[in-house]
Amino acid sequence: MRHFILASLVLSLIAVLCGCPKPPEEKSLGPAVAPKTSTPAPTGSKIGLSVLTMTNPFFKDIADAMADEAAESGYEVITVSSEQDPAKQFSQVQDFIVQKVSAIVLTPASSQAVGTAIKEANKAGIPVFTADIASLSDEGEVVCHIATDNYSGGREAAKAIMKALGNKGKVAIIDHPEVESVILRTKGFRQELKEAKSPIEIVGAWPGKGSKDESFKVAQDILTAHKDLNGIFAINDPSALGACAAIEKAGLIGKISVVGFDGQLEGRKAILEGRIYADPIQFPDQIGRQTVQTILKYLGGEEVEPEVLIPTKLYYKADAEQDPALKAG
Repeated sequence: MRHFILASLVLSLIAVLCGCPKPPEEKSLGPAVAPKTSTPAPTGSKIGLSVLTMTNPFFKDIADAMADEAAESGYEVITVSSEQDPAKQFSQVQDFIVQKVSAIVLTPASSQAVGTAIKEANKAGIPVFTADIASLSDEGEVVCHIATDNYSGGREAAKAIMKALGNKGKVAIIDHPEVESVILRTKGFRQELKEAKSPIEIVGAWPGKGSKDESFKVAQDILTAHKDLNGIFAINDPSALGACAAIEKAGLIGKISVVGFDGQLEGRKAILEGRIYADPIQFPDQIGRQTVQTILKYLGGEEVEPEVLIPTKLYYKADAEQDPALKAG
């Protein structure tokens, strides 16, 4: 027994002298945690975007924000413009299908006619998203609609016109009823006046196609037909600027108040100058980035909400006076 103990001590001493390593420290049995990074897109991944028009800076802002956001995850955004032509937009969707894009985003040229294009993409197995303008067609399935809360924004516009007119008088609406976002704006505008029991009278709504030139012509007709008009609600900034030009040409500056919708740079400048009274402003950059984020979630297998709405904010001359973008100009 003594020999055994002695032998054990000798072996232990030899181990120490030979620098035998200590047993390794206990480690987690789970997989190693990699640094948190976004999953890179497959090579050549593209998102197809067809906007209503590029003559309105609002849609360019959406497109630019989408391109920036998508690039961070390795996606390319192919942007085309339908220029308010449903047939052209249908053809653009067909081109996206041929290019095998990962997703398609539409700001419909017509909320009713766009269903056939959406249906074609569905058949090809390509998910469709709408931004700013929703589809009202029974055809085709849209994964998610990302937009301004246009109904609420229309109500904000009514609050602004009531304030501008001292809650009395007559107003006209320069409309663009082909698109869902505008339908919601005018609906909200009318509803707010109704619920507020405002005595303001809406003399009618005229289509201005959302463009400055067309709205200028329409506003001239309105001013000729309604000599006692006090205000105009124009459904976007180009329409509002067209109305302002008609008012100026008619020598009615200061007699007719204009409320627009958007908050584009040119519109905000007009508010600063007192030509437009106020705007419920939108955030096209947020719409663009949120659209891409929603697409990436969906492509990654996550559930997404069928609709994401971004609130507007009323913007008056006092806001314009503090606007860094206007000061810089």
